[in-house]
Amino acid sequence: MITSRPRIVDLSEVEPNTRRGGDLRAMLTPATVGSTSGFMGVAIVRPGDRIGEHYHPYSEEFVYVVCGQLEVDLDGEPHPLRPEQGLMIPINMRHRFRNVGNVEARIVFHLGPLAPSPPLGHVDTEETSAVPEGAGAGTARGKVGS
Repeated sequence: MITSRPRIVDLSEVEPNTRRGGDLRAMLTPATVGSTSGFMGVAIVRPGDRIGEHYHPYSEEFVYVVCGQLEVDLDGEPHPLRPEQGLMIPINMRHRFRNVGNVEARIVFHLGPLAPSPPLGHVDTEETSAVPEGAGAGTARGKVGS
């Protein structure tokens, strides 16, 4: 078991996760730094791309937009999300991020508290591979995954 310790983690050290759209990189996690209350990462979303709709049954998600023009759907309702804005997404709220601009968007995210195990922390509600880039809706699946 990893114990909490201070450690600097560079973005280049983290493998991209593109299964749900975008390029998600969980940087400061129980596995990398021994965190016990949550985890933090960066999402990189290319123009026209999106992060598929999902929700977190155990965690609130805190988001800060570093750069880019995004639209976030919260329980199906679209909202603009711009650089230097923050957003708190409550537990169980469905959400999806779309890059609606013409430059790469970067989001810093933090989720806490941790789910009982990583696979229980994230529930997909649409099939991202079956939805064309830039599309808003998808097929509900309810698949649980991290």
